[in-house]
Amino acid sequence: MGNRETRVRGLAARAGGWSARHRWAAVGIWVLFVVLAMGLGSAAGRVDVKDSDQLKGETHTAARIIEDAGIDEPAGETVLIQARKDGLKATDPEFRDAVTAVVRAVGKTGRVTDVTSPYDAKTISKDGRSALVQFDMRGDSDTAGERVEPVLEAVEGVQREHQALLIEEIGGASMMKTFDDAFGDDFKKAEYSAVPVALGILLIAFGALVAALLPVALAVTAIMATMGLMGVVSHVMPMSDTANSVMLLVGLAVGVDYCLFYLRREREEREAGRDAQTALRIAAATSGRAIVVSGVTVCVAMAGMLFTGLAEFEAMGLASLMVVAVAMVGSVTVLPALLSLLGERVEKGRIPFLRRRKRGTGQDSRFWTAVLRRVLARPVISVVVAAGALLAVAAPALGMKTQQLTLDQEFGDSLPIVQTYNRLNEAFPGGSEPAEVVVKADDINAPRVQAALADFRDRAISSGASRGPVEIKLHDAQNVAFVYVPLVGGSDLDKAGVSLDKLRDEVRPATLGEVDGLQAPITGQVAGSKDFNDQLAGAVVPVFAFVVVFAFALMLLSFRSLTIALTSIVLNLLSVGAAYGILVAVFQHGWGASLVGAEGVGAIITWLPLFLFVILFGLSMDYHVFVVSRIREARLRGLETGDAIRHGVVTTAGVVTSAAVIMVAVFAIFGTLSMQSMKQMGVGLAAAVLIDATIIRGVLLPAVMALLGERNWYLPRWLHRLPDLTHDETPQAIADPTARDGEGEPVRV
Repeated sequence: MGNRETRVRGLAARAGGWSARHRWAAVGIWVLFVVLAMGLGSAAGRVDVKDSDQLKGETHTAARIIEDAGIDEPAGETVLIQARKDGLKATDPEFRDAVTAVVRAVGKTGRVTDVTSPYDAKTISKDGRSALVQFDMRGDSDTAGERVEPVLEAVEGVQREHQALLIEEIGGASMMKTFDDAFGDDFKKAEYSAVPVALGILLIAFGALVAALLPVALAVTAIMATMGLMGVVSHVMPMSDTANSVMLLVGLAVGVDYCLFYLRREREEREAGRDAQTALRIAAATSGRAIVVSGVTVCVAMAGMLFTGLAEFEAMGLASLMVVAVAMVGSVTVLPALLSLLGERVEKGRIPFLRRRKRGTGQDSRFWTAVLRRVLARPVISVVVAAGALLAVAAPALGMKTQQLTLDQEFGDSLPIVQTYNRLNEAFPGGSEPAEVVVKADDINAPRVQAALADFRDRAISSGASRGPVEIKLHDAQNVAFVYVPLVGGSDLDKAGVSLDKLRDEVRPATLGEVDGLQAPITGQVAGSKDFNDQLAGAVVPVFAFVVVFAFALMLLSFRSLTIALTSIVLNLLSVGAAYGILVAVFQHGWGASLVGAEGVGAIITWLPLFLFVILFGLSMDYHVFVVSRIREARLRGLETGDAIRHGVVTTAGVVTSAAVIMVAVFAIFGTLSMQSMKQMGVGLAAAVLIDATIIRGVLLPAVMALLGERNWYLPRWLHRLPDLTHDETPQAIADPTARDGEGEPVRV
């Protein structure tokens, strides 16, 4: 009599019911899906984002010219030779001997080409105390770090023989090797430690090994399937290593969260005395629906990154969207099947010192019960204090400064090569990261083109944009020339940006711009940072608007309440603003930076604010949808709004706390990495989730809902024609399919 009369509405409820009845088929389909996705991804291979597609504007044009010409720019290396004492100059015999020794030593390695003496290239500092020996690494620049070791050893050998001088190497290859040696395992350690950390927290939360393993297993299989799908999709939209790391981070967070929500509700219903089948039906119709609403909302938020026009962001957005969708589908299909298969065995492997609560004791949190009692007793004071505190925390964000972090900002003085970088920039401002003008002409050796190149070199210095030396490298066969211009301002990107503007707006039009048909886009680190900032600034409004509008629409359709939709958006924006404020306070101003092993670097990495907004807006919806769904469920059962709020917040406190602790712990792992940009991301995400799960969901949400009262469920009459996506039912209706109200209709929402 049961199944035919239940007529459960809602995708999640129907999917959960089918999976529970066809459990082996559901598990088999999931395993087959994961295996097929991985197999297809492996067969297809992954296409990564090309340098020429990373940015638009001049940086994109320059990369495209280089790519079309088939020029593989080698990894350039520089040896800085600097007098330790004031009296020694580059013209002295001892200094000349050291230069000759360096040129000879690096040449003997057989790993370099185009070795240039400072006496030929005129790369001697104004004070005469510093000189540069420059050369290129042979072979592919992407793997140059693997071949640079003999060259570094040769330079160190010369250093030992000339103690009166400081002889140090820096460049693309040497930096690549140094960073791989020092930080290459950072990401792997973070990724590998995230799973054990999540498992440990779940063990504490559930007190049983099998129950703790289920969320981790779901998250890991969802990540594995998505990695395969990324390979297939990359042939349409290229992916990247960064997208892979972000996908893993998001996949672990939502995969564990969704499974946790579902498993906790099923366990709660069983502890309330319901049989396994009924408990599973209730979990499918309630938590399952919350997972679908949350998952779709997170997918919409991630899709916002597709509107940036930045290839790296698009890759991160699509990879995150896919892993959330896969985890959501797995949570409402294979998870009910596994729970049906395991039954009471889900409690196997109990941890001795973590005793299971006795049935009937409930799941109420004593801490949150006490907090809610005070919040609901004085909702106005609670709103004023909590909102005021968050606004105060968010205030520093008004002065946020974003930029690409320079080498010394990214790594501090922890590495010798950073000190070399600082010394090189001091002696040769901008020399470590010059602007690069990529000149494309019909005939690069034409007299008019050569005259324009010479004029550009002279005016770059006379205009004050550069102190020189300006180097020109010709590629005759491709009719391309590279002009390297050290910018005044050096590692100070603001000052270097002014020099770049002079080159682009004054020097280039008056020289290279006079030659018809000639292209001369300017690229390099400073130019790339400026182009990235400009493009990102243009994407902020469309991305924010897309995410906010669609999240609002989804909440409106899912809860059929204009009030709930509006308050959810406002509360999420408040938590994001607080996260921004913490980022600026810690990493821009340095307030309390030592507490997280960081330092104030004066700026936030350019890509982080928009990335954090999208990620946090999506993830915070997890908790919001879960808590509000429980409040609405209690209200529809007949409880007064105040009692429904108390019931919804207190009964979800345990699962929200567990989920938040996992997220905070995983994100905090990234805050322990050596790179400042990764610290910023980790701390920003961890702080935001912590604020969201405590102040927002535990104080502000119940206080605001208590003040609004019955207006929480307000929907204007003219919106009643909107599609009804609520599709949730009361546990009583699910437990007793024959239950009917006073008018003889089935009891359902």
